[in-house]
Amino acid sequence: MPSLFTSLTLLDGLALAWFWLFWWGYGWLTDRAKAAPASLNQHMLRIRIRWMTNMLFRDNRVMDSMLIGHLIHSISFFASTTVLVLAGLLGVLAGSENAYNVVMDVGFTQPTTRAVFEGKLLLLLGIFIYSFFSFTWSVRQFNYTIALIGGAPLEPGEEAMITAKAAAKMMTLAITSFNRGLRGYYYAFASLGWMVHPYLFMAAVVLVTYVLWRRQFRSAAFDAVARYSAHGLNSRPGGGRGGAAM
Repeated sequence: MPSLFTSLTLLDGLALAWFWLFWWGYGWLTDRAKAAPASLNQHMLRIRIRWMTNMLFRDNRVMDSMLIGHLIHSISFFASTTVLVLAGLLGVLAGSENAYNVVMDVGFTQPTTRAVFEGKLLLLLGIFIYSFFSFTWSVRQFNYTIALIGGAPLEPGEEAMITAKAAAKMMTLAITSFNRGLRGYYYAFASLGWMVHPYLFMAAVVLVTYVLWRRQFRSAAFDAVARYSAHGLNSRPGGGRGGAAM
């Protein structure tokens, strides 16, 4: 039986490189690039700093922990769902001969070898494994955030502000990990196009990247958050209790 690398056509190889370039490039633009345009995630960091700063002026911080607990519950749901998806993909991979025959019998799919078909399944498997680890790391980071909230000083001051910024940064790291896992779902849907044809695969990757980019930089949610980040954060937190401006 021919191996994956000997059966992979030039077009398949280009489509796979196209996939990794767009996925890595978009992730770098939104998560790591220092000179990138301000994104929805970057504006949300400022809002989380404000949230954690306001938290210092509340005697009862149970609501803050409850809100984060709700986020943890949502991420845990995605992690559990990913395990089910992985189990299903492993089942398909175990019975790949039957799955291969079914896909090849569809009239509009590009004929390919079974080795390449299994490689496509392995790509999906790898994406969801990556998403699972991203989700579980996000949960751990949210737990660290709750510890920072619980350890925040009761009285505002320099130490309290340092703790608030650390909690906001930790929460942002947790959200970033969650976003990476969720992004894996989007690109996993795009990779399904490879089951039909490499050109469809490449087009789906571009479409998914555009959808993600538009939500980060051109959506109504971005406009609302950016407007608040630019104008709504200028007031002093804490009301009349003399909080320091951000």
